[in-house]
Amino acid sequence: MANNENLVPFDKRSENEVREYARKGGQASGKARRRKAEFRKTLNALLTAEIDNPEWKPFLESIGLDCTLESAMLAAQIREAMQGNTKAAYFVAQYAGQNGAAEEDIRNKEADTELKKARKQAVTGENETDEALEKLDAILKEVRDNAVEQNAE
Repeated sequence: MANNENLVPFDKRSENEVREYARKGGQASGKARRRKAEFRKTLNALLTAEIDNPEWKPFLESIGLDCTLESAMLAAQIREAMQGNTKAAYFVAQYAGQNGAAEEDIRNKEADTELKKARKQAVTGENETDEALEKLDAILKEVRDNAVEQNAE
C-alpha cells in the first residue's frame, strides 16, 4: 500500500525506471483515449439509428425531422419541459444555446484577461499612462459588478 514512507520520487529513480513508468503511463493513456473514442463512436451510431416507434415516428415526420433516437430524445425533453419539468427545461435551454451563464462566463473571462494584462503592465512598467490606470479601474469595477450580480442570483 502506498504511503509517504514507501513512495520514491522520480528524481530519486534511475533513468530506466523513469522511462519505464513514462512508457506504461503513455500506454495506459492511449488505451483510455481509444476506449473513449470507441464509446463516442458507439453513442453516435446509436443516436443516429433510425427508429420505428409508433408514438414518435409520425410526429417527427410531420415536423420534417429524421426519425432517429436523437430526435426522439430531444422531442421528449421538450415535451417534459412543457409539462413543467424544470430539469428538462434547463437541458433544452442549455443545449439550445439560450443559457445566460455562458455569456456571463465569457464576460468574466474577458474581464479577467484584461485585469491580467493590466497587472502585467503595472508590474513591468509598460504603458503606465492615465489611460491604462482608467482601464484597470474599469476592469476592476466590471469584475466587482459581475460578482455582485452573481451573488444576487
